[in-house]
Amino acid sequence: MKKYFALILAGVLAFSLASCGKDHRNSVSSSGNASGSSQQVSEPVELIVFAAASMTETLTELGEQYEQEHQDVSLVFNFDSSGTLKTQIQEGAEVDIFISAGQKQMDQLDISADSQINTEQLDFVLADSRFNILENKVALAVPEGNPAGIYSYKELAQKLNEGSALLAMGNADVPVGQYTQKIFDYFALREKDLAASGCITYGSNVKEVTTQVSEAVVDCGIIYQTDAFSAGLTVVDTATAEMCGQVIYPAAVINSSEHPQQAKDFLTYLTGEAGDEVFEKVGFTPVS
Repeated sequence: MKKYFALILAGVLAFSLASCGKDHRNSVSSSGNASGSSQQVSEPVELIVFAAASMTETLTELGEQYEQEHQDVSLVFNFDSSGTLKTQIQEGAEVDIFISAGQKQMDQLDISADSQINTEQLDFVLADSRFNILENKVALAVPEGNPAGIYSYKELAQKLNEGSALLAMGNADVPVGQYTQKIFDYFALREKDLAASGCITYGSNVKEVTTQVSEAVVDCGIIYQTDAFSAGLTVVDTATAEMCGQVIYPAAVINSSEHPQQAKDFLTYLTGEAGDEVFEKVGFTPVS
């Protein structure tokens, strides 16, 4: 009988120890989960940056550097012509930052700009966030070997008048195309006549113009100095301010941004030493 009760007692004790062990493991597991939850890193803030196509290489490089140094921020870039980006913003695209290759496209979104430019009184630019960030040059670039023998804007004007050159340029709604039109005016060239005579091809952004020159389907192209550098093209001339004005890139935070402070922080980073180093090596001149 005693042996019987001893067996029962041993069983009860074993069950109790097992239960204690189980409770202890649950306690540790629960504690571990709670600790893990408190240490979870929140999702990084996503900043959407609309930038001129001529900034593709530089901003991509700087964006990667910034994300490595600021792991709480994720950058998403949309590169295209400034005119296309302006239209997308106007139509309600989600965006935090806009960097244009021309003042006109930024002015058209800025309620504080001249009403003769912002004719629709659009209000998309966050007050006091706009500034000029970079200067570029309008370059006359030629394919490898310069088969047409064009070495200056003056020579290009002469050949276009003669109908002996094929030029690639940007569309009228693209800043680089607008700068080209000013160069035409400077040399008293009529774009309509040149187009009718087959002396001009067009690109919807500066990258398309650059590609035409790189592939030697044209004799030359008017692009930005920075795009010529990135594509390894030869620049035979750059336009003076008298010919087409200064090529200034404005930057601003869009007032619909849900992360205006983070957007401002990124723009500040672009104006620092890291930004200057990357921009200057391809031919930009920081102006901020």
